[in-house]
Amino acid sequence: MSMLREPGPQPGRAADGTRRGRPPARDEILRNGRLGGMDPAELAARFGTPFYAYDLDVVTRQVAGLQAVLPVQADLAFAVKANPNLSVLRHLAGAGLGADVASAGELGQALRAGFAPDRIVFTGPGKRDEELRAAVEAGVRVVTVESPGELRRLAAIAEALGRRQPVLLRAAVSEAARLERVRLVGDDGAGKFGMDAADLRVAAAEAVASAWLEPIGVHAFGASNLLDAAALAAHAEATVEAALDLAAEAGFAPRLVDVGGGLGIPYDTGDDPLDARRLGARLQALADRLATSPAARGARILLEPGRFLVGAAGAYVARVVDRKTVGGRHVVVLDGGIHHVLRPALVGQEHRLRVLTGPAATRTAANAQRFPVTVAGPLCSGLDVFAEAAVMAPPDIGDLVAVLDVGAYGATESMPFFLSHPLPPEIALRGGAAWVARPRIDPEVWLGWQT
Repeated sequence: MSMLREPGPQPGRAADGTRRGRPPARDEILRNGRLGGMDPAELAARFGTPFYAYDLDVVTRQVAGLQAVLPVQADLAFAVKANPNLSVLRHLAGAGLGADVASAGELGQALRAGFAPDRIVFTGPGKRDEELRAAVEAGVRVVTVESPGELRRLAAIAEALGRRQPVLLRAAVSEAARLERVRLVGDDGAGKFGMDAADLRVAAAEAVASAWLEPIGVHAFGASNLLDAAALAAHAEATVEAALDLAAEAGFAPRLVDVGGGLGIPYDTGDDPLDARRLGARLQALADRLATSPAARGARILLEPGRFLVGAAGAYVARVVDRKTVGGRHVVVLDGGIHHVLRPALVGQEHRLRVLTGPAATRTAANAQRFPVTVAGPLCSGLDVFAEAAVMAPPDIGDLVAVLDVGAYGATESMPFFLSHPLPPEIALRGGAAWVARPRIDPEVWLGWQT
């Protein structure tokens, strides 16, 4: 995920930039004013505020819906970076998914959650020797290598352990081609990820020649949070073409093509969701082509969805601690802020906000005035704002406000130690039950680690 922006086409808009029609209803944690079917006020009284909540029933439906439209030759590996909470991971492991990990810590968490080692793929740049060693020792399905140098280090480690390690060769992606087409780089560069065409050929040849590495395919990641099914499908098609070409040139049989993640969710109220059925149809045609290719018969396509499976299942709930008018503008201050949900400030995109309790939760344009309201957090920073002008009936002190779509890149992408506030708990919801998936951590705990 980019630290500055999430590349991709403008979601919810036609080619001319105009807004499309009303999107279909979302499957999300907040339904009829309740979080996963539970009363927000009761959850707040039980667990305190602020807190994260994850509705695992929504995750179940997202997984089932995606699996239903994908070809049987496609595998899913959940991108653990999106939400590494153990309850979430156990739920996904129980659904039969694989895991995409990018550190030894994520590998350990995935194994603890019950993912089978042969369903885990180890990706990411900058792998340390101890991380490569942990992957080989665990017997992961495949390690994605980012450079000829990383491939050589992995080969030495595999030899020392006496194990032959399957590998994918990661292709760099052209930044200029991210929106609609993805190709191997040899012209304009693509940052720190993967290899250009020349290094791919070197790495492929060395992997084929190695007694300790088994090249099985190519990995390429296109863009983050795309809602355009055609762009995602075009990336997958281009990656498969690259894999077939490289395998034929280097002399190995392609068995797996990792097309990365990037399946997006709508953050704005008017945005259209990803047309998963359309994506699935394009991938089915691609899988059919692989099935009839003598060189690639039996090859599988791997997707690494993260936020698509868990994003809408999460909410961050905070309580209003102050309300005022500044320069004629309504301002409400919550007991939680961007130290817990950094994404709005990080990528410059506001999340949807909903008032959960109090009179403002039920007011409509027909029975109360609505105003642009600045919704901010408690930090000593001007960046600590969830929304500059959210149109709503201003909530009262003590009311609960939810920041939606934080099941991915919420807790996992936060900066929780800023200003020494408590770390909010993560609450899992399923079938009308709620439990603490990770407890609140008071600042005295980490302050006690210091000397």
